[in-house]
Amino acid sequence: MKAYLLLLGLLAPLAAQAVSGSWAADATGVTLETGSVRDVSPSLRAANPPAATAVVTSISWRYQLLAGAPAGLQVQLCSSSRCVPLGAGSGRSEAFNGIAADSEFRFIYYVRSHGALNPPLRVISNQVIVNYQ
Repeated sequence: MKAYLLLLGLLAPLAAQAVSGSWAADATGVTLETGSVRDVSPSLRAANPPAATAVVTSISWRYQLLAGAPAGLQVQLCSSSRCVPLGAGSGRSEAFNGIAADSEFRFIYYVRSHGALNPPLRVISNQVIVNYQ
């Protein structure tokens, strides 16, 4: 019994450091009416920020368009330190591993074309789920 308590006492600090969790945020999207113009979504951040020592382990994203994606659509998910190009309307990435889990994220939309977009690009929602440890 003493050995068990001693082992438990030694492992407790490690368990305290390995706390993991997740947070999710969503926001309305943007509207692009003209090609070759970038637009940025509202910031997405934790309503209840994790501990300052927590770091991202993975992030899942989802954005929804009102209509089909126009030719030339480019979407990036960005933190203050890096941007990652997104190849689809939803997915998961470990590209943000190691950054602070209380970081804010934004989607950046761009359509590689000139002139008016017909129909306009209407993003109806943006969502991230941030897993951290």
